[in-house]
Amino acid sequence: MTSCDTCVVRNRAICSALDSGEITALSRMGRRRRLKASEPLIWEGDDSVLVANVIEGVLKLSTSTEDGREQIVGVVYPSDFIGRPFGATTRHSVTALTDAYVCVFSRGDFDGFAHQHPGLEHKLLQRTLAELDRTRHWMLLLGRKSASEKIASFLLDMSERLNEPGCEAPSGMRDAFDLPFSRQQVADVLGLTIETVSRQFTQLRREGIVDLPSRRAVVIRDRAALEALAG
Repeated sequence: MTSCDTCVVRNRAICSALDSGEITALSRMGRRRRLKASEPLIWEGDDSVLVANVIEGVLKLSTSTEDGREQIVGVVYPSDFIGRPFGATTRHSVTALTDAYVCVFSRGDFDGFAHQHPGLEHKLLQRTLAELDRTRHWMLLLGRKSASEKIASFLLDMSERLNEPGCEAPSGMRDAFDLPFSRQQVADVLGLTIETVSRQFTQLRREGIVDLPSRRAVVIRDRAALEALAG
């Protein structure tokens, strides 16, 4: 593996709880893997055999409904942890939305290492609680906000997460980014129809709040107005 000291998410990932000697020991257990967009890493219902840290790129967490439709239930970004440590099976599939770079560990090896290093277990607990907070926030977004509020909140969240180390904005500006989602995926994530999503994007552009240079590119022109719209 490449030295963890040069990792762009070293100070934000769960391994930030470890000292240099512990990092070296953990790195010997893992390997780095590149994923192409749309390439799966974990399949829903499979045995939980691996966990990973995201170094670069964006991945989706999804599950299948009884009639075979895909439902996106989460998105992971650089420094996020994926997989199910201390678990028997995986509850959702993990698939790259963009080209991605991940640090992969055998789940059994990682579990054993975590048991021996309380700092890492504590970091995992913090991540779990943060994920719970995000889930509660998402429930509010889906259950109580209007379509315009959902789209505004979604774009603000994307602008923050896609401009962290490992996710470079196309122009290097915080308010410019490329969405890793298609319009249909945005609709699925937010519980809207694709027609509603398209109308909301068109309205935001018409009002000068955002610019849409291409199908995926977004430039926030008036952040204050977008924040007000998000409630």
